[in-house]
Amino acid sequence: MEKYDAIYGRQSVEREDSISIESQIEYCQYETRGGTYKVFEDKGYSGKNIERPAFQQMLSAIRRGEVKRVICYKLDRISRSILDFSTMMAEFQTYGVEFVSCTEKFDTATPMGRAMLNICIVFAQLERETIQMRVTDAYMSRSRKGFYMGGRIPYGYQKEPYMIDGKKTSRYVIDVQEAQTVRTIFALYAQPQTSFGDVVKYLTEQGIPNRRREDGAWDRGRIAEMIKNPVYVKADLEIYRFYKNQGAHVHNSPENYVGIFGCYLYADKKAGRKQCHLEGQHVVLAPHEGIVPADIWLRARTKCLHNRQISKPVKGCNTWLVGKIKCGKCGRALTIRKTQLKTRTIRYFLCSKRMQDNGCEGVGGLDADVLETFILGQMREHLKDLVTLSLSQTVAENPKVHQIKVKIEQMTDEIEKLLDKVADANAVLMDYIGARVQQLDAQVKAYHQQLGALSPVGNDAKCDVGELKNYMDYWQELSMEDKRSVAEQLIFLVRVTEDRCEITWKF
Repeated sequence: MEKYDAIYGRQSVEREDSISIESQIEYCQYETRGGTYKVFEDKGYSGKNIERPAFQQMLSAIRRGEVKRVICYKLDRISRSILDFSTMMAEFQTYGVEFVSCTEKFDTATPMGRAMLNICIVFAQLERETIQMRVTDAYMSRSRKGFYMGGRIPYGYQKEPYMIDGKKTSRYVIDVQEAQTVRTIFALYAQPQTSFGDVVKYLTEQGIPNRRREDGAWDRGRIAEMIKNPVYVKADLEIYRFYKNQGAHVHNSPENYVGIFGCYLYADKKAGRKQCHLEGQHVVLAPHEGIVPADIWLRARTKCLHNRQISKPVKGCNTWLVGKIKCGKCGRALTIRKTQLKTRTIRYFLCSKRMQDNGCEGVGGLDADVLETFILGQMREHLKDLVTLSLSQTVAENPKVHQIKVKIEQMTDEIEKLLDKVADANAVLMDYIGARVQQLDAQVKAYHQQLGALSPVGNDAKCDVGELKNYMDYWQELSMEDKRSVAEQLIFLVRVTEDRCEITWKF
C-alpha cells in the first residue's frame, strides 16, 4: 500500500486576522511536491486538546500505517498543549511518521530539531493561556458594566436590544403575564412555613402553567433557581447590605441601589460555579427593572439561604441577629461563637476585628443569650403603642433618609477598608487610621440619630402589627428563619459595647 501525506488544518474562530483552513491547505499542498495527499480539517475546534474529529481520524490512519508525513501550516494548528504534543510526537516516531510545518522548518530526525520543536510548543501553550486570560478579563469587565452575557432568559422577562457606553448589547424587559406568576411564587415562599413543594402544589392546583416548558409543569428545582436569582429583585440598600454581609463583591456604589433595578450574580471563576454560599461571588446592578419588592425578595432569599442543605457553615445559623449587630467601637460585625461545656452550650459575641488582630477594645465575649433577651424585650416595648405598621414606610422610602443611609454605607465601607490596612501599617499610618476611623464613626452615629428623628414617607401599603405581636407571644417556638424575618422587619442596626446597646429602628 502506498503511503500518503496527511495535510491537517484547524481554525477555532473565523476572524479577519486569522488564516482560513483553505489558505492553510493551499500552503501545505506545496510541500507535497505533487505527491499523494489526504486532507483532514477541523473547523471551530480549539487547540487546547486533541479531541477533534478530523484529528482523531488522522491518528487512526497513522496507526493503520497509511501516513508517511503530517503536514500543517503551523505547529499550533496541531496542538497548543505540551503534554498532548509530546505524546503525539512519540506516536509519530513509533509509526515512522515525519512532521512538517510549512512556516517553521524542523528536522525531527535530529536532537536539535526536536528540542526546537518542544520550545516552540511551549510558546504555543503560553499564547493559548494568554488568550484564555484575556477572554476571562474581558468577560468580567463587560459583566461588571451590566452587559448582557448570554444564557437562558429568566422566566418573567423577554429580551430587547440595548446600548451601554455606545456598544450594542441586550437587556431584559418584563413579561407582564409571567411577572405576575413570579410575584406569586415569591409571595408564597416568603411565608415562614411554605416549602418549594408547597409552591409547586399551589401553582398546579391553580392551573398556572410554566410557559417555558411544553408540558407546563413546575418542579422544586425551577422554583429554587428563581428564588436564588437576584435578577428579579428591585434592589435597594437592604439588598446591598445583604450581599455585603454575605461576603459577596458588590460592584456598584450604595447610591445606585434605589429600589428599581434588578441584579446580575456571577460566580467567582476561581472558586467555581458549584459553591452554595455567596462569599466571593460578584453582584452587579442590571439595566432592567426588577419584579419583586426588596422586602419580599429578601425574606424569600434569606429563608432559602439558611436551608440546611445549602447553608454556609457557621454564619447566621446560631443567632437571629445576623447582619444586624455591629461593634459599638469600630463598627465591624460581631461574630457569634459557641463553646461546648459538660452540661450546656455557651454562645457569645466577639468583635470580628478584635478576634483577628486584637486591634479593637470592643466586645470581647458578650453572652449571646443575655443580649438576645434584652433586644427581644426592646422589640416588644417598641411594638406596644403601635396600631399599624407600614412596611413601605421604612426609612428607605424617604428620599432624604435614603441619602443619609447611602452616606452611612459609604462611611462603613471606608472604615472596613481602613481597618483591613492595620496589619501592614507603620506607626504614622496607624495614627492616621485611628483618627480617621474615630471621625467616621462619630459621623455614622450622628447620621443614625438623624434617622431616628426623621418621619418616613408612607403610602397605602399597610401591615397589621398584631401579626408581629403574635410572633412575640410564641417567640421560643419560632424557627431561626422566622426570628430573623421579624428582626429584619423591625431593626435597622444594633451597635453594642460591653456596657451599652443602641438599637436603630426601621420606623
